[in-house]
Amino acid sequence: MLAVPMTSAGAGTTAAKDRSKDRPTVAGIDSSTQSCKVVVRDAGTGELLRVGRAKHPDGTEVDPAHWWRALEEAVADAGGLDDVDAIAVGAQQHGSVLLDEAGEVVRPALLWNDGRSAEAADALTAELGGPGAWAEQVGSVLVASLTITKLRWIAEHEPESVARTASVCLPHDWLTLKLSGGARLVTDRGDASGTGYWSPREGAYREDLLHKAFGATPNLPEVLAPAASAGPSASPLSRGALLGAGTGDNMAAALGVGAQVGDVVVSIGTSGVVSVVSEVPTHDPSGLVAGFADATGRYLPLICTLNAARVLDSAARMLGVDHAELSRLALSAPAGSGGLVLVPYLEGERTPVRPDATGALHGLTLATSTPAHVARATVEGLLCGLADGLDALVEQGCRIGRVVLVGGGARSEAVRVLAPAVLGRPVVVPEPGEYVADGAARQAAWVLAGGDAPPAWSLGRSQTFEADPTPGVRERYAEVRDLTATRP
Repeated sequence: MLAVPMTSAGAGTTAAKDRSKDRPTVAGIDSSTQSCKVVVRDAGTGELLRVGRAKHPDGTEVDPAHWWRALEEAVADAGGLDDVDAIAVGAQQHGSVLLDEAGEVVRPALLWNDGRSAEAADALTAELGGPGAWAEQVGSVLVASLTITKLRWIAEHEPESVARTASVCLPHDWLTLKLSGGARLVTDRGDASGTGYWSPREGAYREDLLHKAFGATPNLPEVLAPAASAGPSASPLSRGALLGAGTGDNMAAALGVGAQVGDVVVSIGTSGVVSVVSEVPTHDPSGLVAGFADATGRYLPLICTLNAARVLDSAARMLGVDHAELSRLALSAPAGSGGLVLVPYLEGERTPVRPDATGALHGLTLATSTPAHVARATVEGLLCGLADGLDALVEQGCRIGRVVLVGGGARSEAVRVLAPAVLGRPVVVPEPGEYVADGAARQAAWVLAGGDAPPAWSLGRSQTFEADPTPGVRERYAEVRDLTATRP
């Protein structure tokens, strides 16, 4: 059942704070790269009671103390957590948090988007025997975003930090530790699967790989079962609420929209993400598919594209229109844009691997030299890139059902209308919400209720878009997608 926001509540809206009430409540935290969000929901129905937000600092290297201060602000904005019965944290994946014997942070965390460890990723890949060896061992080919590459960079450049490190954890692990008053360092299989030293297939850490990268074997968080509790909260923000294991942001988002086996979640944000809930693990030696685990005991194979919502931004800017007019123009042009194709590699690309590529516009003629054709080619090119990711999941043997479309790009009418035609499947668009925080809240409700599955919160409002497939659009795109210039 699709879990989406059902009611709206303003920031800071308060409720009676009595944990003895008949109506248990839960809190979900989203500690993302840019900000922290807190939602408080009814544990049984999922009704949204209140929400709070706070900003994170910019940068790819951040002192975790900033995350805690932002959480304090977001909790205050949400009216506090005194009445909440259970809490769980969803957070950005991959960040390297190093702790000393006293549990203090050793150095600022290197985040997923810090690219300094690219050479470390290449070196580690070669040391184990190539990309296929890493895919076989940990489900994913190494790239600079994975935690293990950041640990190698630290080992090579800051041996003094290695000497001080007693434990290594991830952003959501650290926040859960703080909420527990420092009592217990835990994680979940979903976030652990993005480290490069935990195997989804084996369900266990690969400490040999950790030692290979870091030159030491620090303590690692205990990997809890999906509905297990990390114990009671014991911090100034909350005392006595059950703590969930938490998870990574992509896993929490899948839980937040209620994705079932075979459901594909397509997120169009700063980057594009295509993931599917699967019963079986994947190990793609090409590196296109990251073989992650999910937050329910299953798996979450995932691909990521660098070019997503900002492609729409750039087209609107180039045409001198707002997003509503960009959509109107796109929908006024014919399918396939008369042969005009935008290859949207404006920032290079990760899927496929084209780090030095630039965008390209092919098929420009007198007839297609109109704002409407350019707008249509923009939306179709963006969707074709995501469809390539969907194909990569199919090639890994993943069962594909419906598509759930989320993210800022899903607000575009043209994206919603054209997505089912390009992707070749019906597309469900839930109403906008804080999906990561919602998923964390749903995990907290699961911890509170127990059982084999998270609570089935009500569907809420969503729209289903259907259209006849337009395979010719993708065929034309495939003809030209590799015809791009490199960056000067």
